[in-house]
Amino acid sequence: MSPLVLMLVAVAVPAAFFVSASAGLGGSLIMVPTMMLILGTKEGAAMAALLLAMNNVAKVVTYRRVIPFKAAAGVVALTFVGVALGATLLLSAPDRVIEVAVVLAIVLTLIAELAQVPGRTAWAAPLALGAGLTSGFSGTSGPLKGVALRSLDLDRRHLVGAASLVSLVGDATKTAIFAEAGLLGRAEWLVIVALIPVMIAATALGSRFNDRVGETGYSVLFWSVMGGYLSRILLWG
Repeated sequence: MSPLVLMLVAVAVPAAFFVSASAGLGGSLIMVPTMMLILGTKEGAAMAALLLAMNNVAKVVTYRRVIPFKAAAGVVALTFVGVALGATLLLSAPDRVIEVAVVLAIVLTLIAELAQVPGRTAWAAPLALGAGLTSGFSGTSGPLKGVALRSLDLDRRHLVGAASLVSLVGDATKTAIFAEAGLLGRAEWLVIVALIPVMIAATALGSRFNDRVGETGYSVLFWSVMGGYLSRILLWG
């Protein structure tokens, strides 16, 4: 690797881990384009999935006491029901239609939160199903997963715990698929081993930041991440 690429990796990887541990999601906004830039589209996506899956292990361990298993169970289940349906039903759906639906879901969820619309928790189920439906071919499941969990009205610690659990299951599934396809080999796993100290340190810092930022500060952080997803959809969709 050139010095410039090494510098990019040294900055981007810890930053992705930190953002993911602070907000519960958003690491893919940094990790995926960085890995694709360095390794190419398929290999980069596979490496990003592996890195994020391992980081989610660290997050689940860190937030294990505040993971709302009962509240998040429906989101996990419906996300994966959506993945199964999406693989057979939505592969021919125009990307732009999916992107517009995701943008509307994010905007409506933000408005509902600001206006304190009653019954908002009922939105979690269809949003989680939508996250699964768009997963794997549109790259937009991240924001839908986020707003689905946000609709559950969890405090910041429990929301990050829930997001860590859902993300772990999703990224682990993608990693298994990529590994089966031969996109992940011994070299990639050696990189993971080398980055374990970075994962632990960045996750600890992210957890500490989440603990200190307060509910208002976390809302700003969360919707900033959602804004990042929106920018990605609108600019690169």
